[in-house]
Amino acid sequence: MTEATPSLVHDPESILERVQPHLLFPQLQPIELELGSGDGSFLVKFANLNPQHNFIGVERLLGRLRKLEKKALKIGLTNLRLIRLEAAYLLEFMLPAQSISAIHVYFPDPWPKRKHRKNRLINERFSVLAGQVLIPGGVIWLRTDDPDYFQQMSDVFDANPTFEKMETPQELSEIITDFERGFLARGIQTNRAAYRLKHQ
Repeated sequence: MTEATPSLVHDPESILERVQPHLLFPQLQPIELELGSGDGSFLVKFANLNPQHNFIGVERLLGRLRKLEKKALKIGLTNLRLIRLEAAYLLEFMLPAQSISAIHVYFPDPWPKRKHRKNRLINERFSVLAGQVLIPGGVIWLRTDDPDYFQQMSDVFDANPTFEKMETPQELSEIITDFERGFLARGIQTNRAAYRLKHQ
């Protein structure tokens, strides 16, 4: 990247110290997080539509991250930053408490085989970690095409008394990912859930 177009990818100095998310952006605004951003088809559009919020995209694969960055730079986004890390690690060890206003998790790997389900991102521990990094009143937005995984997501958050279920607004549902577009073209339904962290 040239000096005129600085990289949107944040490379933490240490993975043993927590980042200060608000310092990554030119404007002090509420911060939303997408775990597993893929090629950014959702995140770039949503960040562009919501300039009053800052956004962090988390993606493990460098190729996807660079593709996402290219899309964001092309339209001149200043409210988006990207981090290359495992989503669960970032959530548990890299983010300060009550630093995020919303978490988006769309179509995470369903690990459909029973013996592999322990690898799923959304589990009981995840709901606890989400509750720690979200501000009071913060929301987690979930989508998956896998009915069994959707049941697990719902069970996990329904069982966590710090969260309350809510509806996904239509304007958010209408912004779809590339994965979702492919599923819908094949007649595969999107399952959505949303939970708000209660004010303590």
